Amino acid sequence: MTTATQPAPAIRVQGIEKSFKDLQVLKGVDFDVKAGSIFALLGSNGAGKTTLVRILSTLLKADAGTATVHGFDVAAKPNDVRESISLTGQFAAVDEVLTGRENLVLVAKLRHLKNPGAIADDLLAMFGLTEAGGRRAATYSGGMRRRLDISMSLIGDPPVIFLDEPTTGLDPQARIEVWQTVKQLAKGGTTVLLTTQYLDEAEQLADRIAILHEGRIIQNGTLAELKQLLPAAKVEYVEKQPSLEDVFLTLVGHTGEAATDDADTTRASGSASAGKELR
Repeated sequence: MTTATQPAPAIRVQGIEKSFKDLQVLKGVDFDVKAGSIFALLGSNGAGKTTLVRILSTLLKADAGTATVHGFDVAAKPNDVRESISLTGQFAAVDEVLTGRENLVLVAKLRHLKNPGAIADDLLAMFGLTEAGGRRAATYSGGMRRRLDISMSLIGDPPVIFLDEPTTGLDPQARIEVWQTVKQLAKGGTTVLLTTQYLDEAEQLADRIAILHEGRIIQNGTLAELKQLLPAAKVEYVEKQPSLEDVFLTLVGHTGEAATDDADTTRASGSASAGKELR
């Protein structure tokens, strides 16, 4: 029940299921996302992350369960949901015939915003694309297209943003720029649902992290809460706190069951490293 001290979540997912023919991708997913927070959905390829984002953004219909975004039911009021969100998919959705600036101006005009040129110039500067703004997007590198795509999703200040694998293909500097932008969005009150395979990305950005494995949320909590699931390893009497990677690999293992021995071996060998991509 929503009270004055407990406002309604910006995103609420309850019992969402989705199958494609005989393949059940989502098997009853539940979670809430607090308004103005960054929520990371962490999982390997095929875990169902993109399917869930497509359902929440009204691009797919769930087979069972309910979901609300910004107070609107995704099945009953899809148009209201679309007006409340912005979605950046796994692949850059830019018009390669237009210049980078023209792409931004076009989106600003479609959102009926004033001064679309000024909005475009501000975003080009924010993402380090000012010099390339007059060039056709077809000439951009993969990383530049990704930055342009993300900047387009920010036009109009939507209250809820879905970022599906937002830093795939970006160089380290561009990744950091995207991270800083996402943090600023949350500080300004925007709710961000982020899907990622990068453990360091979830650690850097998320207020809460949900681990999606084989179509189910197997853990959901803050980084500190997830780390508490594993005891600290002791090497020569020096206590070492488990990393998010330790937690993730222990929870999912190779068969979806706990693999404590593997996690202990991982921690003892010191193989955990930031920036490692899940495979």
